[in-house]
Amino acid sequence: MIEVYIDGASAGDPGLSGAGVYVKIGDGTTQSYRFPLGNMSNHEAEFQALIRGLELCVENKWRIVSFRTDSQAVENAIDKRYAKDKRYTVLLEKALSLADQLDLFFIKWIPSKQNKAADELARKAIQLNRSSE
Repeated sequence: MIEVYIDGASAGDPGLSGAGVYVKIGDGTTQSYRFPLGNMSNHEAEFQALIRGLELCVENKWRIVSFRTDSQAVENAIDKRYAKDKRYTVLLEKALSLADQLDLFFIKWIPSKQNKAADELARKAIQLNRSSE
């Protein structure tokens, strides 16, 4: 099973944002991804991290995946297939559409201290926004 750790970060809310995706492959190898996201809220960045992680899974044909996030809003929205805040409905629908393409998809909330690799990648992605200005 592939483990995918995701995190979104914003320098301000809204502000320049980034997504980090840290993947643990079953053979013990890891892959790291940083995605500059432009200007958005922190919650939008968290959903974008989920979407980017799911896109990687689909592209790489990783069919059985377990996601880890420190965003309770993202985890709850996926579990309930419902976003309480209507601003995130489109993002949730995109994430669910991608997740439905996988054979097995889990998402679990973890404390921030267990998500340091994805958090660091997301923060570095914010810097990528600044370097491309």
